[in-house]
Amino acid sequence: MEEQMQSTEIEIHVHPSLGDIPAAEWDACACPEVVQSDGPDPDKAARPVDPFTTHRFLLALERSGSVGRGTGWQPRYLVARSEGRVIACAPLYAKSHSQGEYVFDHSWAHAFERAGGDYYPKLQLAVPFTPATGRRFLTAPGWHEAGMAALVQGMVQIAADNDLSSAHATFCTPQEAAAGEAMGLMHRTGQQFHWQNREYADFDAFLATLSSRKRRNIRKEREGAARFGGRIVRLTGDEIEPEHWDAFWRFYQDTGARKWGHPYLTRAFFDEVQETMRRDVLLVLALRGDEPVAGALNFIGRDTLYGRYWGCVEDHPFLHFELCYYQAMDHAIAHGLARVEAGAQGEHKLARGYLPVATHSLHWIADAGFRRAVAQFLEAEREAVEDEIEVLTSYGPFRKTTATERE
Repeated sequence: MEEQMQSTEIEIHVHPSLGDIPAAEWDACACPEVVQSDGPDPDKAARPVDPFTTHRFLLALERSGSVGRGTGWQPRYLVARSEGRVIACAPLYAKSHSQGEYVFDHSWAHAFERAGGDYYPKLQLAVPFTPATGRRFLTAPGWHEAGMAALVQGMVQIAADNDLSSAHATFCTPQEAAAGEAMGLMHRTGQQFHWQNREYADFDAFLATLSSRKRRNIRKEREGAARFGGRIVRLTGDEIEPEHWDAFWRFYQDTGARKWGHPYLTRAFFDEVQETMRRDVLLVLALRGDEPVAGALNFIGRDTLYGRYWGCVEDHPFLHFELCYYQAMDHAIAHGLARVEAGAQGEHKLARGYLPVATHSLHWIADAGFRRAVAQFLEAEREAVEDEIEVLTSYGPFRKTTATERE
């Protein structure tokens, strides 16, 4: 669709609660590609590309108290309107720390504060606690350029007017990163490991593409995980019952306590998900009898399965790999999903078929001297990330094809 001609001014509004913004208006920008269908897979046709920027997901974070007062994530949702119509919006937060972001700027904060500045509060345009790539500058069809420009200008103006040190947009798309850089924001790259579904007929077809040693290792891990003494189930939609969330909450608390010191999400968040998002969820549980002993939580996008959280109350060899990686791959193959994103970091994913890909973020720094220092750091970091992705890809588990096979 061609870009709309802008004959009127665009107004930016800041909302402290997503409840102030009608879901239909927000989602018209966040997931305009959603259509209703009575075809063979109506759930997929009506599923957003990115579940994390939907009104229901962000509102679940807010209603559950996972963001808001006392969390260090204070909502400041941006909405751009033209002639009263919402043409763009963005999930923006005032942050008093750098936790739950997965694009680490702690060293920036320490350096700025050692120089006598106040790094916090800052602005964060992001989906809280979610290192999944997706559109962050949400625009209605036909308003991409003008809408993103308005949101960037609004974010920077809010930071400048309030004497904030910086503003950041994390896990944006490559297209948004390029557009933001052209607008004067600084572009940062990182890396994650994603699994690509090359239209495999089944898991064995995927295994056939691996080197013999990697293929044996994965089979050994799956066989070892199966010996935990129970069965593994994949649940979605109405198959998920409230008691499943009780079990997963125990798993999540254990993982959160070990990784972050305390869980980011509240127990009420999972109740909100059960109420409004259970069709967007794949819950993988390891059951001993009817009692869950481990589980992995995934969110389902139009073409991608997003692995988010894992936990257990019993330790069993290889069960983590089975629930988090192999079951996700099985589900993606069975439902024709193009890829699995298994969260941040983790070079151990490489041996299991997950290859490194670049991630992107955008940054604005108020102080000119500090901005120059960060820009120099980002240039060196970008080269290092590119080199690391190239090296890691060369060490991937896939067998080397011969010239005859490539013909």
